[in-house]
Amino acid sequence: MNLVDLWLTRSLSMCLLLQSFVLMILCFHSASMCPKGCLCSSSGGLNVTCSNANLKEIPRDLPPETVLLYLDSNQITSIPNEIFKDLHQLRVLNLSKNGIEFIDEHAFKGVAETLQTLDLSDNRIQSVHKNAFNNLKARARIANNPWHCDCTLQQVLRSMASNHETAHNVICKTSVLDEHAGRPFLNAANDADLCNLPKKTTDYAMLVTMFGWFTMVISYVVYYVRQNQEDARRHLEYLKSLPSRQKKAEEPDDVSTVV
Repeated sequence: MNLVDLWLTRSLSMCLLLQSFVLMILCFHSASMCPKGCLCSSSGGLNVTCSNANLKEIPRDLPPETVLLYLDSNQITSIPNEIFKDLHQLRVLNLSKNGIEFIDEHAFKGVAETLQTLDLSDNRIQSVHKNAFNNLKARARIANNPWHCDCTLQQVLRSMASNHETAHNVICKTSVLDEHAGRPFLNAANDADLCNLPKKTTDYAMLVTMFGWFTMVISYVVYYVRQNQEDARRHLEYLKSLPSRQKKAEEPDDVSTVV
């Protein structure tokens, strides 16, 4: 074996050794960054699985290279602002089967445009801020929540890319209109524009108020006219009675003059 072949053989061995060392460091680094109670694996990107881990909140030490994140079947009750802001590669986020009640306005800031799947089903969400899902491109699953159907929910669903499918799976637990309770939101939204209800209610209230004032004014005018007529009648009767009284008062003088 000549010198060149020996050098190439050693170089190839060193490259393979170096590559193995780098991969080992990366794997160790990823494993060391895995949140407590979660399992991390690399398969087309970093997958972080925290299912059934008795978590009460979303971990704040999630690896930035996370692509798939499973937080389902825990005891998480809220999604704070910008909790996922550093996960720029996140594609799938599963938060189903928790006790989530509150979603802050900027909860999905930083991942809204990269997410492909968002699962919020089987939680306790009644309402969200109207901007909570702004710019969200993901196919969202939000069924099996006790939704309160109102104007805000209508605005939220309109801002979502797949709002038709999402709205079809949303059942109104309660609603601003009692007759919509227990019905799919899509049917409720088709029956009435929930964002116009406050305006209509205000218009009706103003109409009733104006009608009340108009009735009061008419009643006062009628009362005033009748009162003036009664006063005028009494005054006229008084004036008519004046001559006869004067005549009766003059009769004794005539009699005494004759005598």
